[in-house]
Amino acid sequence: MKVGCVKEIKNNEYRVGLTPDGARDFIAHGHEVYLEKGAGLGSGFPDEDYQALGVTVLDRAEEVWSKVEMMVKVKEPLEEEYPFLREGLILFTYFHLAAAPDQAETLLDHKIKAVAYETIEEEDGSLPCLAPMSQIAGRLSIQEGAKYLEKPFGGAGILLAGVPGTPKANVVILGAGAVGANACKIALGMGANVSILNRSIKKLEYLDNIFGAHVQTLVSSDSNIERVLKDADLVIGSVLVPGGATPKLIRRRHLKMMKNGAVFVDVSIDQGGCAESSRPTTHDDPIYIEEGVIHYCVTNMPGAVPRTSTIALTNATLRYGLKIADLGLEKAAIADPALAKGVNCYLGMLTNENVARATQKDYTPLELAICSK
Repeated sequence: MKVGCVKEIKNNEYRVGLTPDGARDFIAHGHEVYLEKGAGLGSGFPDEDYQALGVTVLDRAEEVWSKVEMMVKVKEPLEEEYPFLREGLILFTYFHLAAAPDQAETLLDHKIKAVAYETIEEEDGSLPCLAPMSQIAGRLSIQEGAKYLEKPFGGAGILLAGVPGTPKANVVILGAGAVGANACKIALGMGANVSILNRSIKKLEYLDNIFGAHVQTLVSSDSNIERVLKDADLVIGSVLVPGGATPKLIRRRHLKMMKNGAVFVDVSIDQGGCAESSRPTTHDDPIYIEEGVIHYCVTNMPGAVPRTSTIALTNATLRYGLKIADLGLEKAAIADPALAKGVNCYLGMLTNENVARATQKDYTPLELAICSK
């Protein structure tokens, strides 16, 4: 199979979908690899590293798009890339279509075979291609939140750990998945008071066993959310419904109860955000203020640490990409149920039930979609 990788054009996105090590594996499996010139530079991988392995480096993105059968990316295609989409192309990347119904329509219109990292789901419910970015985003959320709590950035002027004789910051984390657990780890490490809320008692028990008395675990309910938000200095939104839209746990009325200069970091923003006041921002313009609360809603947080993020991401995605290239998407999906759940669009049909529900589009099971073609 001819496999390609182009430079990401999303705002301040420096990750790359394929490292030289990944390219080596594709070539070792007998596939051809094409790379846009400079695609890996933002992550510290020069063209020469790829060329030494037999990768064909092309000057323009459109040349790569036109040659390949599968495009491996990091982020969803932007409008500037829509002209390069064509029927039957396998696009392997993050999509987060629940929050982007217009893009879903574009993929369907172009009859793309869209395989979404974020909905590849193993039998135990784990999301192997989302997990590494969730870990990074969770850790970054505390780092960014601590920064925007500083007065020069508009915050209340609070140090997370405080110092002897002063109160520590109160950190509230909504969701105890990979993002929430990693945010909790860093917040505790920085010395803050931490409360974490989740609907699953099992997950709360797990965090209690790890962190013990250092963290306050609470069942996620309207009353508990309202109670902790009143005293919060930093709130992390880390709620996830795989492939689906994020529930709005923070209402506008809650903002009026919160402290002026408090910070809200919505890591759920890719799936629509977990607050009614959430809207996507970029690394160039990361924050806005509503009701005195600083909102940080950057949609590609891990892009700020591209070297770490690229290596972590490709460690997780490579085996699925190789399986698609080796067997073809159809046989790979039949052989691997986890990969099959990653197929969001197939030749004009929407094949992920959660995405279909969130975008209010017709759902076709992947097996039927494949058989119909």
